[in-house]
Amino acid sequence: MKQLTKLFLLMLSIAIMQCCASEDPFEEYVTNNSGGTYGGASSSAAFSSNVQLTTFDVSIDKTSTEPSTTATAYLPDGDDSFEATDFATVVAISFDANSATVSAVDGVTVSTDGAHVTVDHGETKGICYQVTGTTTNGSLTISGSKKYEVMLNNAHISNPDSTALNMLSTKRAFLVMADGTTNSLADGSTSKASDQKAALYCKGKLIVCGGSGTLEVTGNYKNAIHSADYIVFYPGTNVYAKSTANHGIKANDGIIINGGIINVEVTAAAAKGLNCESNITVNGGRTTIITTGESAWDSDDEELKGCAAVKCDSVFTINGGEMWLKSTGAGGKGIRADWEAYVNGGTIAILTTGGQHTYNRDTVSPKGMKIGTKGTHGVLSISGGSLMVHTTGSGGEGIESKGTIDINGSNAMVAVASTDDAINSASDMTIAAGNVLAYATGNDGLDANGNLYIKGGTVYAIGSQQPEVAIDANSEGGYKLYLTGGTLVAIGGLESGSSLSQTCYSTSWTPNTWYGLSGGGNTLAFLTPASGGSTLVVSTASTPTLSSGIATTDGTSLWGGMGLSSATWTGGSQASLSAYSGGNGGMGGPGGPGGGMGGMGGHW
Repeated sequence: MKQLTKLFLLMLSIAIMQCCASEDPFEEYVTNNSGGTYGGASSSAAFSSNVQLTTFDVSIDKTSTEPSTTATAYLPDGDDSFEATDFATVVAISFDANSATVSAVDGVTVSTDGAHVTVDHGETKGICYQVTGTTTNGSLTISGSKKYEVMLNNAHISNPDSTALNMLSTKRAFLVMADGTTNSLADGSTSKASDQKAALYCKGKLIVCGGSGTLEVTGNYKNAIHSADYIVFYPGTNVYAKSTANHGIKANDGIIINGGIINVEVTAAAAKGLNCESNITVNGGRTTIITTGESAWDSDDEELKGCAAVKCDSVFTINGGEMWLKSTGAGGKGIRADWEAYVNGGTIAILTTGGQHTYNRDTVSPKGMKIGTKGTHGVLSISGGSLMVHTTGSGGEGIESKGTIDINGSNAMVAVASTDDAINSASDMTIAAGNVLAYATGNDGLDANGNLYIKGGTVYAIGSQQPEVAIDANSEGGYKLYLTGGTLVAIGGLESGSSLSQTCYSTSWTPNTWYGLSGGGNTLAFLTPASGGSTLVVSTASTPTLSSGIATTDGTSLWGGMGLSSATWTGGSQASLSAYSGGNGGMGGPGGPGGGMGGMGGHW
């Protein structure tokens, strides 16, 4: 059985070995792959199924077929390769309801107490612990000074008093689910161990190597899965982690998802689906995370904190694969990275449905993505892939960076629908390429608190009624919008005082209507919202033409049905365009405060 797993992983291992030759390879990897399209990633990644921006939902999906949008796999160290060591010495461990049997192997000490098993392989190399059987009052604790393998073979271990699988060796643990098996680990809601951290705990590096089996881990006391070092997920992995008390999957020094099917659900207040004190990198697989807990006051940090599907204290990077993230509680986040985030490939869909929560005069707001903190300068770079964000609760921002935002990939696809600002940066924002939709029903579409540069790409921004605008730069602080290129549609007007090197035109508009825009060699069809700011502004590299009430016949779908690139259309009437210099008003739009997201059909 293990040989089949090894054959499955052989090609991956060969590709990985070339990446593992630096003193601090994980840090080097993050640094070298933080900008531009990541080598090996699919630069035209998109959602494979029909996804509507304002109606899509996220649900746990344990089916085993992995997405094809993968990037080159990465391991922080060559010793993380499953092929590097032959775990040929088998220690067979069999559980039943109240006892366990363990095969005798030279160099491995064993002690049992009912169905609670402790093993120590010391200096013995090549040990594979093969675990089978079921117990509702048992555990497996492993120590040793050499790396080892744990193969779960229809193993179901529940420990009502502490950790179910407790890997206390500081060396690497390779975790494999035997082909065709189902396996489960769980702890109880109370613990006799004061230092218990998870139902599955690993003191060293945890390498989850797949196989075709599945594993479900339930943390009733604290986390479901926790490594004191880093965790690597191989293709073929199928893991479901659930916690009713804290985080789903936690690692101190990094989480790397090279593939696999990973499902996480957490219900505790302020809990995180993936929680890492270092970097999180996604190169493949399908990761689905749902958080339902409310925000909670952290007395240690004296801060109100919400749930997050993904939380890392350093850098978040996605190069390939899919992520489906949902947070329903007050103040919930899709992705929160304290330093930087890089979207180089793959697909991300984020849905938040909770509202704001205020406690002790501290307010936490829901956000699709929050990059950077009050004390650190955030950086968000999008150079490829597809990113969809929908926030429905009060005060919900789509994307926020505490520093800069840079969208620079020609194949990058960004679609955001929010109640507060759709895309917001505390400093400069630059759009040089890609396709960007920023739709806010209660604030600005694009909002930069520094300068906002639009140099290329296709941008569709929608803001609410005055005083909000579709595109806002911090003119009060001496900054402005600089438009020098690209195709632009803005419902709600532009910040007054903008520098418009490319000529802009304005007109009135009709809600829930398809428009066709031609200019600069491009043809774009776009659907207007139910309501928004009064002025419709368009700009292209040459004098544009604009038709309303068209019927589209073809084109490539954009933004969850809000647009079509390279489109052709029939019918409609040509709009009258007037020269435009800035501001929101004067052109008699649809009127009415607020807004809505009606009329968004089609595909992502």
